Amino acid sequence: MRFIDTHAHLDGEEFATDRHDVMQRAQQAGCTAIMVPAIDLSSSARIIHLCRQHPGFLYAMVGLHPEEVKSDWQQQLNAIHQLVDLHSPQLIAIGEVGLDYYWSREFEQEQLQAFEQQVGWSVQTRLPLMIHSRKAQNEMVRLLRGYESELPGGVFHCFTGNEHEALELLQFQHFVLGIGGVLTFKKSHLPQVLASTVPLERIVLETDAPYMAPVPLRGQRNESAYITHVIEHLALAYGVSEETVAEVTTATAQRVFGLN
Repeated sequence: MRFIDTHAHLDGEEFATDRHDVMQRAQQAGCTAIMVPAIDLSSSARIIHLCRQHPGFLYAMVGLHPEEVKSDWQQQLNAIHQLVDLHSPQLIAIGEVGLDYYWSREFEQEQLQAFEQQVGWSVQTRLPLMIHSRKAQNEMVRLLRGYESELPGGVFHCFTGNEHEALELLQFQHFVLGIGGVLTFKKSHLPQVLASTVPLERIVLETDAPYMAPVPLRGQRNESAYITHVIEHLALAYGVSEETVAEVTTATAQRVFGLN
């Protein structure tokens, strides 16, 4: 069984002492590629450097995460844009970008402006988007609809919504839903939502490591090898084999991110 982890913060301090071992365990579990999203300028540069050390296995994203949009957001974006212009072969997407109004709306307008600029980068470069949205789906959808015919596609990261929210996001033809450990949680409604509303071909696998480890590892540091638990739950939800889930989601990830 082979699979792709489309979202793991492998550059984080949580992996500083055993990053190589984490990657080795991922490969032993069947992981053929890990996509590493940035959250700001420093992580964008760090991730490109990390991915250069592991070509063909680690792939970089650069961008400004909505929670990192502060008073210096425009300066950070200008510098990150320079990294995009370098056209590094490791650069596979613009992300992690989007809107997050869960904690505060203090920088609401700045988040919208930063997100729109980065959507523009995606349109210009044809690099897909890795989109983070929390308590902001209405605003996110409204902004994206202005670019709908031009967007190359991407992933709505960490989808945990209901049937209506899923259908709304699936209207963006070239986008898919990122599904991770939340699917396995005891009180999660995701198995029913996905099976009734979302074609398996519109799903990619993700960990969001080191966060949101799946059951039975909930509360531990997450890592790419643990995606096998997500695959197991998706197979049960859709009534197919685990091999089918792995094959279909891998093909989808390859299509969205332009991997061979």
